[in-house]
Amino acid sequence: MEEQGTRPARFRRLRRTGAPTVEQARRRLLDLGGMRLGRGRLVAALLLALLGLGLVAQVRVTDEAGLDQLRQTELVALLDDTTNRVLSLQEEVRTLEADRDRLQGSEGDEAATRAAQERLESYQILAGQVPVRGPGITIQVQDPGAVVTQTMLLDGIQELRDAGAEAIQIGGVRVVASSWVGADADGRLTIDDRLILPPYTIVAIGDSHTLAGAMAIPGGFTDSLRGAGATVSVTEAPTVQVEALHEARPPRYAQPVPAEQSP
Repeated sequence: MEEQGTRPARFRRLRRTGAPTVEQARRRLLDLGGMRLGRGRLVAALLLALLGLGLVAQVRVTDEAGLDQLRQTELVALLDDTTNRVLSLQEEVRTLEADRDRLQGSEGDEAATRAAQERLESYQILAGQVPVRGPGITIQVQDPGAVVTQTMLLDGIQELRDAGAEAIQIGGVRVVASSWVGADADGRLTIDDRLILPPYTIVAIGDSHTLAGAMAIPGGFTDSLRGAGATVSVTEAPTVQVEALHEARPPRYAQPVPAEQSP
């Protein structure tokens, strides 16, 4: 056993340094105090937090299936899905920061008008008020045995939304945030009280590879349909079109809160 005085140099290099001096501590505090959280950093922090929640949900789903049980192609699809979500959030951060800089810059009212128009178009798409086209997927569901249930269809809509679908159409019905899945007296599926009949055609606009990867996750929408006896095919395309429009209905219960009036 070696004595402390003859301990090899590699052990002596691992010893902790002494506590910082008062002047060093003061400088570190000043450095920390000089950091400012700008609006862009706050937006980035929020988006990263949302990404964290998405990754946690993805990990939980994967844990249930077990990574050891996944095929190599499924693992690659899962990794690509996560990577694409990160890239999408980073792009959104850059877009928001560019909007902020444009509004604060010399363009003034013109930039504000353009931003307002872009927001209006975005809201019209989300509300299903305009037809849209873009990259996406088409899902064909053959259901001769009428095995597709309300819960299965609702799960499919939610999985597409979680994967970043910006517009969804099922049959001739546009699916929006307020849409709901039901059934008529004969047990046939309805969306927003509109009847949809098999074979079901689902069109979703978004990153086609991410959407297709989400549909390939074990235990998900397409797996549930196949397990019940339905036949499912998923096709990626550089351009798909959502033509159905949603009929806006006035809210029955929700009312806007009046803005506070200054005295």
